[in-house]
Amino acid sequence: MSVQPLTYESVLELIREEHQEFRRSLKEQGDEFDRRMQKSDRRIEEQRAEYAKMQQETERQKKERDAEYAREKSERDAKYAAKLAKMQQETNKLRQETELQIKRTSKEVGKLTGKIGSIVEHMLGGRILEKFQALGYKVDHYSRNHYYQNSKLGISGEFDLILQDGDVAIFIEVKTTLETADVRRHLEKMAEYRIYADAAKILWPPSTRFIGAVAGAVVTDEAMKFAHENGLYVIVQSGEAVEIVPTPPGFVAKEW
Repeated sequence: MSVQPLTYESVLELIREEHQEFRRSLKEQGDEFDRRMQKSDRRIEEQRAEYAKMQQETERQKKERDAEYAREKSERDAKYAAKLAKMQQETNKLRQETELQIKRTSKEVGKLTGKIGSIVEHMLGGRILEKFQALGYKVDHYSRNHYYQNSKLGISGEFDLILQDGDVAIFIEVKTTLETADVRRHLEKMAEYRIYADAAKILWPPSTRFIGAVAGAVVTDEAMKFAHENGLYVIVQSGEAVEIVPTPPGFVAKEW
């Protein structure tokens, strides 16, 4: 096998071939790079389009939610307004009923006050002074609607009728229907008034005895028994007359 001698021309040819090969390879790499860049650009555009689509869908869903919220809020507001209007109507109705009841109560209280006053008049017209005098009390005059108050002691109240002289005062509580609770309250008032009178001093002589009595157009058996057990006289109205109920054996009038 013969070997061709290396000449200048052959070296140049070899260099040209390598250069051409390099340029071809470089072009192929450039083409490949362009293809990849184009592919990357397409993917970016696709992602942009997908993102834009997602944004549109998100905005659409947001608008739907806002519309749903506005609808629900409108329904809630309408229900609340209806409920509030109903409550206002019920309140107005209750207020009207209350005002009517107050008027009725005031009317009944007026009747009751008048009836108590009528009982007191019957007691005085029925010579209640003489009836207590017959029991040994030297009462000879009376006072009606006796009010008392001492702010420092926290004491205040009223007695319907007081029979009195210089030695004794009989405090009478009058009710249309006398019940045990009324008797109990009268006992409390008697004890309270003793404190009030001792503090006032000038109202009653120190030796004045305070005695209690209760009266009513209707007197329950329990109230009568309780009053007698606690040393109170009981006065009942029968028609136009009033009577002191006979006291049970061993009765002793309580003094304050």
